[in-house]
Parts: sequence; C-alpha cells; structure tokens
Amino acid sequence: MKKILFLFLFLFACQTLAGDLLITRIEQNFPEAMSDLQAEIKKQGFQLSRVQRVDIGLEAMGYKTDKYRVVFYGNLAEMRKLIQHNPLMIAYLPLSIAIFAENDATILVAANPEIYLEDVSLEEDKKILKKWSESLQSLLASLNSRRD
Repeated sequence: MKKILFLFLFLFACQTLAGDLLITRIEQNFPEAMSDLQAEIKKQGFQLSRVQRVDIGLEAMGYKTDKYRVVFYGNLAEMRKLIQHNPLMIAYLPLSIAIFAENDATILVAANPEIYLEDVSLEEDKKILKKWSESLQSLLASLNSRRD
C-alpha cells in the first residue's frame, strides 16, 4: 500500500506541492467509506460526477489492489462561472478525491482547491475556491469523525 500512496503523491506533486494536499485516514472499511463519501459530497451541496476505477492501471503496473477509486464531484453552476472567467481552469475540474483501502481503514487524498487562487483574478472566483476548500475540509473532517 505504501507504493500506491507514493505513486499517488508523486502524480499529485506534478501539479502541486505536497503541503497543498488534504489527506485523512478513516477507520472504516472501503465499501462503507465509499458510500459515506458519496453521501457527504451530496450533503455538502455538490453533485457527484463519476467514480473512476484506478486499480486496473495499477494492476497493469504490478500493484495488487482492487479498492482504489477517484471520485469526481462539483457544483455545476460554480464550475461554469469559474471556467467562463478562467478557461484554463477546465483542466482541473471537476474536483476529485482519491480513495483507497489500507488494511481495515481507508485513505482519502485531495488537492486543496485554494492551490488555484493565484490562477484566478476576480474576487468572486477566489470566493468560490475558498468555499470549495472549506467544504472539502468539512467533508473530510465529517468522514474522519465516523466510526464503524
């Protein structure tokens, strides 16, 4: 599992510094954590876009895992507004959270949306990014406070 975490952190490092990652470990098994994550995304006012399996590519590289996903989510109206003002932001949206099993626990990793503050100039766009960051931190804290 350490190899998988290292691979994920390396991939994220290509676009951000490690200090800009939000990481939490929740003491739930993977299926329950995945279900709770999707429910919490909706509770925070976001729409679930899709869940993408990553384990197929990892297995092709020699890693053994079947519990590794990336969950894409966002607020469509806010994303459209942000992209309208900042067309290059389309490459970073929708937002995403990587979720993977580690023994009886589950790890969640996401880029803090505030890493894009320097890429936007309008104050209303900065407010959207800050709101997303606060929501993501609240989402992760809520999941972390749950127990099996």
